[in-house]
Amino acid sequence: MNRNTLIDVLVACFAIAALVAPQVTAQNCGCAAGLCCSKYGYCGTGQDYCGPGCQAGPCNPAATPPATNAVVVGDIVTDAFFNGIINQAAASCAGKRFYSRQAFLDALGSFPKFGQVGSVDDSKREIAAFFAHATHETGSFCFIEEIDGQTDPKKTYCDSSKPQYPCKPGRKYFGRGPLQITWNYNYGPAGQSLGFDGLNSPETVANNPVIAFKAALWYWSTNNIQSKLSGQGFGATIRTINSIECDGMKPELVRNRVMYYTNYCKQFGVAPGGNLNC
Repeated sequence: MNRNTLIDVLVACFAIAALVAPQVTAQNCGCAAGLCCSKYGYCGTGQDYCGPGCQAGPCNPAATPPATNAVVVGDIVTDAFFNGIINQAAASCAGKRFYSRQAFLDALGSFPKFGQVGSVDDSKREIAAFFAHATHETGSFCFIEEIDGQTDPKKTYCDSSKPQYPCKPGRKYFGRGPLQITWNYNYGPAGQSLGFDGLNSPETVANNPVIAFKAALWYWSTNNIQSKLSGQGFGATIRTINSIECDGMKPELVRNRVMYYTNYCKQFGVAPGGNLNC
């Protein structure tokens, strides 16, 4: 084999390797268009990525879906449970006059699989995890918007590398709602899915309590947080929602989320499972 032929072969091999190599990603998987996020959090194509356990992207519809059950979420999220959270917030909190159990139940109609995947215990853990994060993110439903989101000029949360979701002049995409949905690349698709203009009117999430809960449930389902909870434990859900708290960066905040989660699991009479920390 002459030198030129050898170089051609090596170039071809590197090109093939680049095509098949998985792309390691961080929060939310964040795969490029057309790629699947595997159950282990890698981006790629084919059955290993798009088959069973696929978290996001063009997942293989032939992959076996998780079993559902007949749990009635409203029977678990009772008035007593919801009020037990929101009553921890001060009377002066804007969220006290915004969030309600009924708004959550109204939003739930658009997400029929929430709290109904797997066993009854799986459902209870998912509901406990959702409300643990919501409690932490909003200060027991005290806050509708991120603190200083309106006044801090740094809190625009515009990622210009996502041109399919262009930021609009004068609009800021800081955290709003039960899970404090953030960034233009979340507001854009959330709005498209839920029927509001997320890029031109991100404040809708802070003005309409049903849409606020829908946006949180959209984020939850889009990022397949239930499957991460059941497959990897509560710690994986923290990494998905706010990875900057993980890896020893903000251990006190991780402890807070875990405390809420284990408390709610106890109220529901279910074991929290392992891998609680991220």
